[in-house]
Amino acid sequence: MKKLLSVGLSVLLMTLCITACSTPKENNKPAKQKPAESSAPAAAGKQDKEAKKATKDIKGKTVVFVPKLTGNAFFESANAGAQKFAKEQGFTVDYQGSANASVADQVQVINNAIATGADAICVSSVDVTGLDAALKEAKEKGITVVTWDSDVTPSSRTLMVSQGTPEILGKMLVEMGADSLKKRGKDAKKKIKYCWHYSQATVADQNSWQVAGEEYIKKNYPEWENVAPGNYYSEQDAEKAVSIGASILEAHPDIDLIICNDSTALPGQCKAAQNAKKTKKDITITGFASPNSIKDYCKADIIEQWGLWDCQVQGALGCYMAAYLAAGNEVKLGDKLTVPGIGEIEIKPNDCLTPGAKTEAKNHGVVLLPERVVFSKSNVDKYNF
Repeated sequence: MKKLLSVGLSVLLMTLCITACSTPKENNKPAKQKPAESSAPAAAGKQDKEAKKATKDIKGKTVVFVPKLTGNAFFESANAGAQKFAKEQGFTVDYQGSANASVADQVQVINNAIATGADAICVSSVDVTGLDAALKEAKEKGITVVTWDSDVTPSSRTLMVSQGTPEILGKMLVEMGADSLKKRGKDAKKKIKYCWHYSQATVADQNSWQVAGEEYIKKNYPEWENVAPGNYYSEQDAEKAVSIGASILEAHPDIDLIICNDSTALPGQCKAAQNAKKTKKDITITGFASPNSIKDYCKADIIEQWGLWDCQVQGALGCYMAAYLAAGNEVKLGDKLTVPGIGEIEIKPNDCLTPGAKTEAKNHGVVLLPERVVFSKSNVDKYNF
């Protein structure tokens, strides 16, 4: 009996072994998988839909848009761009400002925005610290605060929409001057007498460009001589810009270059030169201002070239980011967003503008405009702002 059982078990084991060994080889192969990339479009589409679904609507939001002063071509152009963009995107831009570039007047506008329950404030500050208290109160009341063009203390706002870093803009100002000097036969590598004429030392953006410009001059044009190290200030007053411009020409009759890193100072300085019967062959003037405000001086051969960025885009982007955050959306350092009609922007750290400035974990940082433009006779008629 035991023998028969042993034989039976042996036969069974052999049968199982034969059956296993005769299994087709392809059945042992791992199951074929679809290439990873074949599922990517679906995944990406799903993520895009989720992102769009997660983005909170900005329609119906109201942004109080505050310039340094009204009546200035730069700020009026920025407002035109912001109004057009807001209409297309379904939110409201309430342009409020004063004909005077003063802290007191801007504080009054901010207080009014708080009292009327605005959703956000987008302001170009006339003073780096002068608006801090009022803006912090606005934030405490639940109002989103964004700056554009000219910043405040970073802790007093969320984002700053900037035209460029001090290094970029300081270099641009100096190189426009150097190129203009060369075009009138001056050797820019030799001794050049120059000075700066702008609004005031407390304006964060203009002051930072001047400081960066001076550093650039020391490294690249060491023979240049600043004949007025204390600078000339016309406080963004159109009439004062002309009188200060005249005083520069009177005090320094042999000056070679005047750099006006202010959109009020530049046309004022050009007017002063024109009044003194001087042209671009006698003196080089350059700086930042809208093309329309300088066009006539350019065609009259008072100025060779000057620059700026698209302030209409800057106004639109500043107001959009204010409405975007006011709607409850969040951004963090390194985030990239696609803004309708403008393109991709990136959230950069505050220290790209202010050395040592800290950046909070969310809704804090700097957005830089992508490009700047140099204007001259050859292209000025292509622009209308």
